[in-house]
Amino acid sequence: MNQNDLLNATCSSIEQARDEMAKLLEERDPNYSLPQPLYNDPYMFKADVEEIFEKEWLFVGMTSEVPNAGDYFTVEIAQNPVLIVRGRDGAVNAFHNSCRHRGSRICTAHRGKVANLVCPYHQWTYDTTGNLLFAGTDMGDDFDTKQHGLKKTHCKIAGGFIFVCIGKEEPQGDFDEFLETLETYMEPYDVANTKLATESNMYEKANWKLVLENNRECYHCNGSHPELLNTLLEWDDTNDPRAPQDFLDHYANMAAQWDAEGIPHEHKSFGPGLRNRIVRMPLKKGAEVMTIDGEHACTKLLGRIKNRQLGSMRILHLPNSWNHMQSDHFIVFRVLPISAQESMVTTKWFVHKDAVEGVDYDVERLRQVWDATNDQDRILGEENQLGINSVAYQPGPYSKTFEFGVINFLEWYSETVQNNLKK
Repeated sequence: MNQNDLLNATCSSIEQARDEMAKLLEERDPNYSLPQPLYNDPYMFKADVEEIFEKEWLFVGMTSEVPNAGDYFTVEIAQNPVLIVRGRDGAVNAFHNSCRHRGSRICTAHRGKVANLVCPYHQWTYDTTGNLLFAGTDMGDDFDTKQHGLKKTHCKIAGGFIFVCIGKEEPQGDFDEFLETLETYMEPYDVANTKLATESNMYEKANWKLVLENNRECYHCNGSHPELLNTLLEWDDTNDPRAPQDFLDHYANMAAQWDAEGIPHEHKSFGPGLRNRIVRMPLKKGAEVMTIDGEHACTKLLGRIKNRQLGSMRILHLPNSWNHMQSDHFIVFRVLPISAQESMVTTKWFVHKDAVEGVDYDVERLRQVWDATNDQDRILGEENQLGINSVAYQPGPYSKTFEFGVINFLEWYSETVQNNLKK
């Protein structure tokens, strides 16, 4: 717990926090922001971690990040290190990155390639399916290696997206239905034939929910995101109550082009608060992708795509990801909590696997718009957090027209936490 967390603590124990959290969520006005402790109390943050990030499906990365056997990457989910590795059989496996000997992290690098997984502490060795192969010669004759394999996390894959759940039980619900739709909608992109071009990790001094709230509305866009609005139309989808007729006409024209190419585009959503949502939206007329000038970012198109003006397929997965799929590259975003007032926002850009850096694409140009937008959002989130920490803060009203996405997010958050607290 850091000093700021301690200063903002309103609860004295996790048990008190869980009781108080249930009461605050039950009594909250759904059209207002949350009570202060839910944004800055360290014990309520711990309850958030236990009831959301240790029980729900989380997006961690893409299968094309581990294209070959032995390729791996690591991720830390609120002090829970997780390892994603491609096995020799081609399957993508997810493990707790914790040695069964004395708990040390096995893979300490962010990403790499291995023949086997070797703990650097005492050289216990596992294969890429988690079986313990070697534990030294001093464990005794009765030591059973089969009982000391790596602990797996729940893992599901669809459309190249990797989701994990680190809890003991697999979450129930309509997640598989979402995955089936995701598989269909991602088919045109052929993720297996893409590669990670570049990535960024941005530390933000704000509660994870404030990061998501900021993402779920474009009320702030005109005043904060000039680079993004060079190409992005702020309407959330065709059901957006603010959408004017000229946008609806533009959408209809683009939808006809998508249909002609067999590109899925109808709005699909699943779960409370539209937890999982996929919708294809056009960019501004004439724009190809989200670059500073709207022109292409990579000379090679993805998958079977032929139309450069494909717009952006937006994929939302609560609690921790939003994504933009475009004609020549796609961008995935991942949010993970660090503390009550700290979060990590990871952004990854993918291009065709045969694209050559410096020839087919320029990394700086690829990143320019979202590097600027991410930093602008970081400042907004941090200022939001500082203001919420004030003794004068009280929940404020959301615009049902401009901030319905935030209302939806907090509907999902409130319902999920309340349900999980009862289990």
